[in-house]
Amino acid sequence: MTLDPFTIIMLAVLAVLIFFMFRNSRKRQAEAQKLQSSVVPGAKVMTNSGVFGTILSIDEDENQVLLETTPGTVLTVHRQTVSRVVEPVAVEGDDDADAPSTLEGGPEFGERVEDAPIVEATADDATDLKKKSDD
Repeated sequence: MTLDPFTIIMLAVLAVLIFFMFRNSRKRQAEAQKLQSSVVPGAKVMTNSGVFGTILSIDEDENQVLLETTPGTVLTVHRQTVSRVVEPVAVEGDDDADAPSTLEGGPEFGERVEDAPIVEATADDATDLKKKSDD
């Protein structure tokens, strides 16, 4: 039996697909192991449903986690529902505190209109707008 080039190419593609399948599987297992090792009491976590909280205790036998969402509110969830550990985000300084809120001088999102800087229109602005509307 002779192997034609088409068969060789198909076998090579199949081998590459199998290689990537095993590689991705190992990556996922390593990520899951890293997540499970970082799930410890005191860690701030997020569940699959988007609930944020702090782990109070972990029951290894029952695979349950006591999660405090707000002070005094404790939820019991399955350990596998913890989808990620939330790392604190470093906030950089307010370098743009003196910068105008927008290029046009309008209010920034959430800023009251009374607090926004007032931009005066000039006669040149009115002339430019009239020219643009005529075009």
